[in-house]
Amino acid sequence: MTSARLSVVAALVTVAALVTVAAVLVPASASADPIPRTEVPVSSSSPVTDVEASVVSVFAPLGPQALPHPTACDYLSYLRWRSVDGPADSAAADRILVAQPGIFEGAGAFESVARNTVSAAAAAGSHIEFWALDRRSNCLEDHTGTQGALAAKDVAVATNYYYGGSEIGGRRFAGFADGDATAWLAAQGLEQTLRDQYDLLRLEVPDQRVRKDKVLCGGHSLGGFLTGYFAEWDFDGNPDTGDDAGFNQCGGYFALDTIVKAGTPPLVQGIPDLDLPAAVADPIADLTGHLDAALPVLRLPAVINPETTNLLAMAGVAATLDPDGVNSLVDVLPHNTNIDATLRVLLSKDAVMATTGTPSVRELYATNDAVLGALLDDNSQPFGFLQASVGFIGAEPVVDKAFPTLPGMESLPLIGSALGDARKAAPAVYGDPNVVYTWNDYDSLDASEQTARYTDPSSEVTSISQLARSLAEPPLDFTEWYFPTALTIDLAQSGSTAIREHRLHRDGTERNPILTLQGTGGIELPLSGNPNDHPIIVQGYNHLDVLTAAQTQNTALPEVVSTELARFAADPVW
Repeated sequence: MTSARLSVVAALVTVAALVTVAAVLVPASASADPIPRTEVPVSSSSPVTDVEASVVSVFAPLGPQALPHPTACDYLSYLRWRSVDGPADSAAADRILVAQPGIFEGAGAFESVARNTVSAAAAAGSHIEFWALDRRSNCLEDHTGTQGALAAKDVAVATNYYYGGSEIGGRRFAGFADGDATAWLAAQGLEQTLRDQYDLLRLEVPDQRVRKDKVLCGGHSLGGFLTGYFAEWDFDGNPDTGDDAGFNQCGGYFALDTIVKAGTPPLVQGIPDLDLPAAVADPIADLTGHLDAALPVLRLPAVINPETTNLLAMAGVAATLDPDGVNSLVDVLPHNTNIDATLRVLLSKDAVMATTGTPSVRELYATNDAVLGALLDDNSQPFGFLQASVGFIGAEPVVDKAFPTLPGMESLPLIGSALGDARKAAPAVYGDPNVVYTWNDYDSLDASEQTARYTDPSSEVTSISQLARSLAEPPLDFTEWYFPTALTIDLAQSGSTAIREHRLHRDGTERNPILTLQGTGGIELPLSGNPNDHPIIVQGYNHLDVLTAAQTQNTALPEVVSTELARFAADPVW
């Protein structure tokens, strides 16, 4: 890259990225007097133009017992969407939907469903807001590279920043956090996560009566179980002081491919939540506490870890900037054990290819849209919790994908829902520059026999271009780099004293109405069993589709999730 081009890149990034990041993350060099609250508008290329977004950060410091952590981590942040014609004061809105993200998920994952819901409500004459919470641990993330690449319109800016030692605006990537830098996350479990939501609601909507009247609490995936605990939680430990009870912070609940229920998320239907007595639960909690300290961040050697979750954001950047460009990201990715193993696990067509590396995944010629589709589409991505329905491969030849799952496994009882419900396909030709794999969007499927073997328009609901934008644009990103191990473990510790002493309102989820929206291709969960729950099954949707589905659907009907959320916001009574 020439020095002149570098100068242009640096200037663009400094203006468009670093200023925003600095305002949002409040770096450690900030004034000794903390800024109580910042709100920065978010620029967006979304086709839903009657909704505006901002990123809000509120000072809510961790207690003195917290281990050393960056100053930025004493702030709670969320993405706020509201109608362009709506009131500036959140308390004056007709309703506020507050969402907890799922596992390995950031606030940016709600970009499409939030915009669509606020827009649908406005069309019906109501001004609502949608807030997507970002977990405190996300303060460790560094989005300078991806935001810089967007500003410079060059994905290589991101790879040079994260892997090449390049500086952007005088900042150099410090590497993915580990060791002492993440030790404080061992205490970011269930209690702190719920406290953060409670504190944020109190600070942003100080009047408890307004919160009860206007706030709807919910979430996606893991966020449904967090909402269940929130509803039952007593934040001062005194059941006689009801204003601080979780169920009194919300007037209703919503569940997106999940259920609102406290307890252990059921991995297999029919296995009940085990509420162990304290005499059994407390020693287990002590033991798992050592695991939290040793492994404060939930990560695997490949596929799921900070580096690979950021890889999805970079794939979104490449597809956003140049959807028809060929191998823009793959050609500039470094070779390391983590990335190479991740690409093999997710994209190999069979076990031989995954084991030997022949042919290499990197030898595939594919457009940037096709690469993103291969990573997240339900006809390619093997794991159900990472799937969306974003179209299908173009006219290029495919074979049944036979790794890491086998053809037909998606139809097996018990384990099938963990894989989604779609037949999996993989490219058949590697290393031939004359065969470039392309992508047909959800509303542009071809009529070929090949496509018909794997999908049809009724089961495609998310636009690949809007999924790419959601991965790339929001300053609080779609994926989560540093998910605290403690949060997962605590969900299964409902009988421990530390949780039991705050879980004082076991009927909390029954105190308010619930709207549950579950996709037919999503994570299969049992019904909540709650008499106030109103479940709706959404045809053709996978686990991520409840967040990412396009405003305009192939059925010519309104998008289901956002339409139902807007209706619920207008009148949360069953």
